[in-house]
Amino acid sequence: MRRQMLTWCAGLLMLMPAIAAGAQEGTARAPRPDDEMAIVKTLEQLLSALQRDDRDGFHAVTTKDFYAFNNGKRLDGDGLIEMGKELHAKGYQYIWSVTEPQAHVNCDSAWVTYVNKGSIRQPDGTMTSMTWLQSAVMRWEGNAWKVRFLHSTRVPPEQTPPDASH
Repeated sequence: MRRQMLTWCAGLLMLMPAIAAGAQEGTARAPRPDDEMAIVKTLEQLLSALQRDDRDGFHAVTTKDFYAFNNGKRLDGDGLIEMGKELHAKGYQYIWSVTEPQAHVNCDSAWVTYVNKGSIRQPDGTMTSMTWLQSAVMRWEGNAWKVRFLHSTRVPPEQTPPDASH
């Protein structure tokens, strides 16, 4: 009986590192001081990839189940890229920037709101300043923030967007 108990205890001791490693994987990710900066960088990479029709760059910063609400439509990642490519082929160019970001991190998820101040170059060369109110849901995957959902609402030209810092 004593020998069985020792064998059982020895087996349990050998399993402890594996049990501890498994428990750590399920541990909640604590927010970090640089999360907002990393989230903004991810958004900037996403917008840059869309500006350049860079499918690989886009997929590098989005989750596999990414989707967006844009121009009254629900689009998956490839649909959003294709919409941009079609507009670029017609001569439209978009310039976007992330301003006034407010990020909220909870473990491996975050949501961020921001004002996208930019412009649209029309096919005839005319530049039109534009502003969009945008929000995104982010997910921590591997060692980076990735965009899971993006929502964009265009601000009518006659309106001034609310100050996101309040």
